[in-house]
Amino acid sequence: DLAERLGLPVEWIPISSGARIAMDSGTENLDATARVARRIITFTERGGVIHLIVYGVNVGAQSYWDALATMISHTRGALVMTPDASMVLTGRAALEASGGVAAEDEVAIGGFERIMGPNGEAQYYAGDLAAAVRTLAEHYRYAYVVPGEAGPRLHRTTDPLTRDITTWPYPAEHGHGFATVGEIFDDATNPGRKRPFAMRAVMQALIDQDGGHLERWRPWAGAETAIVWDAHLGGFPICLIGIESHNVAREGYRPLDGPAAWSGGTLFPLSSKKVARALNAASGNRPAVILANLSGFDGSPESLRRLQLEHGAEIARAVVNFDGPLLFLVVSRYHGGAYVVFSRSLNPRMRAMALTGSYASVIGGGAAAAVVFTREVRARVAAHPTVRRAREALRTDPTAAARDAYEQALAAATRVAQAEVAAEFDDIHTVERACRVGSLDEIIEPRRMRPALIRALHEAGRERHDTVMPEVADRVFGA
Repeated sequence: DLAERLGLPVEWIPISSGARIAMDSGTENLDATARVARRIITFTERGGVIHLIVYGVNVGAQSYWDALATMISHTRGALVMTPDASMVLTGRAALEASGGVAAEDEVAIGGFERIMGPNGEAQYYAGDLAAAVRTLAEHYRYAYVVPGEAGPRLHRTTDPLTRDITTWPYPAEHGHGFATVGEIFDDATNPGRKRPFAMRAVMQALIDQDGGHLERWRPWAGAETAIVWDAHLGGFPICLIGIESHNVAREGYRPLDGPAAWSGGTLFPLSSKKVARALNAASGNRPAVILANLSGFDGSPESLRRLQLEHGAEIARAVVNFDGPLLFLVVSRYHGGAYVVFSRSLNPRMRAMALTGSYASVIGGGAAAAVVFTREVRARVAAHPTVRRAREALRTDPTAAARDAYEQALAAATRVAQAEVAAEFDDIHTVERACRVGSLDEIIEPRRMRPALIRALHEAGRERHDTVMPEVADRVFGA
C-alpha cells in the first residue's frame, strides 16, 4: 500500500516456506496467503512493479507470489536468482514422503541453472546476494522512474548522436565473414540480404557505447532467436529487441517433427513469448526499439503443438497495448505473419522504418516462386528452348537416355524459371513499395540508422522535456 501511494517499486528478498503448518492453525493460513496473492495482482495490474531477488529456498505460496509478481504477462518486475536459490511448490523431503518425483535437493528441483533460467521464469543470474543487488541497480539505470516523472531519466552520453554504425568492426568470432557491420547491408558483400549474421553485433554498434547494456532472459532455452537488451540510445533508456539472424544449435531432446536448429530470422513459440514479455515489461516505462530480420513464424508441427499461434498472437496484443514510443526497423527481410503482428496499423504511436535494400512482403520471392506462382514457372519451363528440344527428341526417340536428358533439362529450366520469378517478385515487393502504400513511414540509409532512430526518439520524447533533468534534456534534445 505504501509503495502504491508513493509511486515506488517494491523490492522483495524472500526466504519463505509459504503457508504456516501447525497444530493450532490451518486453512486460515492459506486464506492469508491468498490475500497476499490478491494484493500482488491488484498492485501489478494498476502498474505497480515488484522486483524479486531470490537467494534461498522459496516454497509453496512464496513461489506463487514470485510468479504473480514477475512471471505473468502484464508484470514488469525483475527476478534475479543466485546459485543457492530455488522456487519450488513442494520441498524435496515432502515430495519423497508423498511418493512424488524429487531430485537431490531443492536447487535441482527449482534452481536457476536447470529449471528457472532455461524455462524463462527467472530473468537474471547473479553469483551471490551482493551481485544480485548490483544487477537490480543496473536494471534501475534503464527502468527506474522517479516519482512524479514521466519515465526513466536520460543518460548523459558522449557517444556522437550521428555516429555511422556501418564502420563498426564485426566480431571475427562470429565467423560470418564480415569485416564491418556495414557489410551486412552492402549488396556487394551480402546480395539479397540472405547471408547469416549476428544481430548482437548490430545491436552493440547501435547503442550508446558509454551506456552499457543488460540482457534479459538470455538463458531461456528455445527462445534464443529473440534478444532482449536494456540499453541507452542517444541518452534515451530503451528496451532493444533484436531477432537473431543466424541459426542457433538446439540443445537436448529434439522431436522429429521440429526443426534441427533454431533458424535465423524466425520466431519460434518461446522466442515469440519472450518478445511479447519484453514489450509488456517496457510498456508504460520506456520506449521499445525492434531490429527485425524476420521471415516469419515457424510452422512446424512441433511449434504448433507448443502454442505458436497463441504466443505469436500475444506479440500483436502487446503491440496494440504498448504505452509509449515504439520503433520498428527492418534491417534485412520482413515477411509473412510476423509482418502482421508488428504492423503499424496495430498502434498509432508505432513508427515503422526500413533500411535501403531490405525487403518487405507477404512472402519471400523464393517461396512465392515455388508455391504461389507455380503456373507461371511451369509456363516458362515449357517454353524454354532446351526443354522444347529435349521434349521433341523424346517424342521421336523414346529411349531411356532421351527420357533422362528431358528430365535433366526440365529440372535445370525449373531452377532458372523459379529464380527469375523470385527475382521479379522481390524487385516489385521492395521496401520502397511498402513505403508508398503506407506500410512503412520511412526508408533510411544504413549509415543513418543511429541518428534516424535517435531523431524518432527525440520527436516522441519532446513531451517529456520538462520532466527530465534539464541539462540531460538539452544534451539530447538540443536547445
